[in-house]
This record gives sequence, C-alpha cells and structure tokens, in this order.
Amino acid sequence: MAFDYKKEYKEFYMPKNKPGIVEVPPINYIAVRGKGDPNVEGSEYKQSIGLLYAIAFTIKMSKKGSHQIEGYFDYVVPPLEGFWWQENSVGIDYSHKEDFNFISLIRLPDFVTKEDFDWAIEEASRKKKEDFSKVEFLTYNEGLCVQCMHIGSYDDEPVTIKLMHDFMTDKGYELDITDTRLHHEIYLSDARRVAPERLKTVIRHPVKRK
Repeated sequence: MAFDYKKEYKEFYMPKNKPGIVEVPPINYIAVRGKGDPNVEGSEYKQSIGLLYAIAFTIKMSKKGSHQIEGYFDYVVPPLEGFWWQENSVGIDYSHKEDFNFISLIRLPDFVTKEDFDWAIEEASRKKKEDFSKVEFLTYNEGLCVQCMHIGSYDDEPVTIKLMHDFMTDKGYELDITDTRLHHEIYLSDARRVAPERLKTVIRHPVKRK
C-alpha cells in the first residue's frame, strides 16, 4: 500500500471545514516561484505546475532506474500547494490577480536529499529536453497557523478567511503574515474536473500569540 501523506497527516491535509490552530513542522518541497494571474492561459503559474509534476514523478519513478534513493518507499505524490502574496499588502485582493506573486509547491518525502533532488533535475532535463532551472529545493518552517477546509470557488475564500481570523482572535492569536510567513493553500481537488462549488482547498495563515 503506497504511503499517502493526506491520510497519514490528516491534521495538515484534511482539516474540518471549521477553523483550528495547528503547528506545522519544517517540510521540504519542490518549488517554483512566479508572478501574475494564475488563470491566464500560458501563465507562469500554469507553467510552474508542469515543472513541479515533472520533477515529482521523476523522483517517484526513480525506483525503476539506476538512481536508487536510500530509504525510498512507495508513496502517493502529495497534493499541489501554493504560497500567495501581493506587494505592500497583508491580505489577498482577489480582484487584482495580475498582482499575485506565488511559490508553487509539492511536498517531498523525507528520504529525498538535496543530492537526490539535483539528480532529478538533471534526469528530467535530459529526458524531457526542458529547462528546469526555475525549480528549487525549498525547506519551509511554517510554524503556528490557523487553518480551515474551504469548500467552494477560490474567489469565495474571503468568507472562510474571515471565519479563520475571527476564530484566532477569539483564541488569543493574531495574524502574523510577513515577507516570509505567507498565505498558504493546499489543493485537494483538480479544478479542471471538479465544479467550482465543490472544490476543496486547505487555507492556512500564520499566527502568533497576542
């Protein structure tokens, strides 16, 4: 049975659709940075997704090749994630998506070292004849956060975010979004195949004690 991060770490990937506080440990990711409206055809965001999955599956399928990763176990590729921000803004203005900055992410299994990652970049570049220079190995320590499962369109996220912020205030926390602590989304649904009103997205915001 392949290891499934969503099932093994439900507190991070399958929260309830009501807010809660969570402490997130340091996690290694495949990451690609970019800017612009994610919905535009040919956007940097759409390109980033192709780059991420190419590396994710190169690592996953390494078991069938000559590069054997120490400690490897079979696993389900974790879901797509994203950090989002706009310059000079604490919140997210959904009416100006052209101003978005993002880091697209896919979690790496703990057994993947930087050396294994570098091998995957070289291997994918050789096989696919593509430029993977934008792809980076990112270790991110998210720490204390408020999170909630959002069900519905991405444009309706402000409703869930307000619930999260009201909850954290009631529990004695305050928002701690900074240049390094960012609005975080985890995409549990494929927007190409799921109706907007049924999309499941984990929304996570950094907090600190008042």
